[in-house]
Amino acid sequence: MKKMQDIEEQDRPREKIRKRGVTCLSDQELIVTILGSGVPGRNVRDLAKEISDMIERNPDAVGYHELAGIKGMGPAKISQIIACLELGRRRYCQEGRKLKISSPSDVLPLVSHLSGKKQEHFLCITLNGANELIETRTISMGLLNHSLVHPREVYADAITDRAASIICVHNHPSGTLEPSSQDLTITRQLADAGTIVGIRLLDHLIVTDSGWLSMKERGLI
Repeated sequence: MKKMQDIEEQDRPREKIRKRGVTCLSDQELIVTILGSGVPGRNVRDLAKEISDMIERNPDAVGYHELAGIKGMGPAKISQIIACLELGRRRYCQEGRKLKISSPSDVLPLVSHLSGKKQEHFLCITLNGANELIETRTISMGLLNHSLVHPREVYADAITDRAASIICVHNHPSGTLEPSSQDLTITRQLADAGTIVGIRLLDHLIVTDSGWLSMKERGLI
């Protein structure tokens, strides 16, 4: 894994927070920011990944002694992580659970209203750095089987949301799940635009009344 000094300055967590806000950071990047630095023999990104993996496996089981088992974690760094986790738990209890998108099936309840639509609708779902839902928006509505959409329309609100990533969804009133040449073209354009603005296109789903297709799972992204 690259050391922090080997990463372009604009891609470092603190610089991303300054320019785009904290919600654009992944869990691992948040931990890097909290830790601040590594220790002899272990860079901060290695430490952050191991802590992030531990939290992902079972966040409720992460305590002082568990973190002490990670090589390079001393009392000061352990206390920093524990304090941040506790603050997060307190805020979590106050605000309630946010919807986390872990797979294409998690998206389907957000777009169930597309069932039975006779026109093609193009939706954009914005996510924060923890893959939690920020907003679901309809970007365009087309004719019977064609919808025109431009990357600037898709990413405009995503930038305003300070999103870390997006998932796009559109329906095929015809019932076919196979992506058209236009679907493939716009997906490539969106992925390229996302790379430029720093908001990753995680997936592009096609939905019909009888099923769905993930371009990510199909290997088209």
